[in-house]
Amino acid sequence: MAKPKGGLTEWFGKGSKGNWVDIGAPKKGGGFEKCGRSKLKKDRKRKYPKCVPAATAARMSKSEIKSAVTRKRSKAQGVGGKPTNVKTFAKDGGAVMVQARGCGAIMPSKQKQTRVPRS
Repeated sequence: MAKPKGGLTEWFGKGSKGNWVDIGAPKKGGGFEKCGRSKLKKDRKRKYPKCVPAATAARMSKSEIKSAVTRKRSKAQGVGGKPTNVKTFAKDGGAVMVQARGCGAIMPSKQKQTRVPRS
């Protein structure tokens, strides 16, 4: 019988959507540990995993990996029995905020405006 295509086989198998790795657990020779933890003693010491497909992990910079893992581990884990999800790539900056400066008490319509990026 042929192996079914799609579903969990596609999701967790090899390929563009599959082969999930834990970017919070780098291997010594390069690459990352497989996603998830087992009940073995060595896996109990591992911190909460941040899993992404291997293709995504390969194109992430060290700072992007650090940011994603830090954001994941800073959240409360397993609230309500559900896994904790965070975006792999954080939004950068955002909208530009207009900030008024100078004395606007006398003529508010003549206040100078300064464009400040939101952080």
